[in-house]
Amino acid sequence: MKRILVIGCPGAGKSVFARRLREKLNLPLYYLDMIWHKPDKSTCAREEFDRKLRRVLEKGEWIIDGNYLRTLEMRLKEADTVFLLDYPLEVCLAGARERIGRKREDMPWFEAELDEEFRQWILDFSRDQLPVIYRLLKQYGNERDIFVFRSREEADGFLKVNVIMNEE
Repeated sequence: MKRILVIGCPGAGKSVFARRLREKLNLPLYYLDMIWHKPDKSTCAREEFDRKLRRVLEKGEWIIDGNYLRTLEMRLKEADTVFLLDYPLEVCLAGARERIGRKREDMPWFEAELDEEFRQWILDFSRDQLPVIYRLLKQYGNERDIFVFRSREEADGFLKVNVIMNEE
């Protein structure tokens, strides 16, 4: 595990999981939201985003947190491990609500409310994004380790077991 993707619906806890992996594996962590978004809530140009992402992918070791479906295949080609947090809608909505009002290292601005457009993105995720994600995982699955967690308990259990293994 040297080139890791953490993907899943917004609010699932990708960033928390990615930080715990960073602590466990001592790998650099890159948040796609921090590459794409600017502090004033605008975004960079696609070409600039792709250029910055390619620079990250060229490094030998990394954890990349974020979906960004347009570039998922590019990232999958370089990854050796993928973690998909495929949690129920209610868990993701609750997760998005819980982070409102908290300063986060994975977002360049402070979220004061759950934006309706973002909420709709979460509601539509399983219909619009998950089928493409699963198709790509199937396409590239033979060449990398893929872990799909259906609950936070499954993800936590994986980290706990693997932390114990690394300490021995």
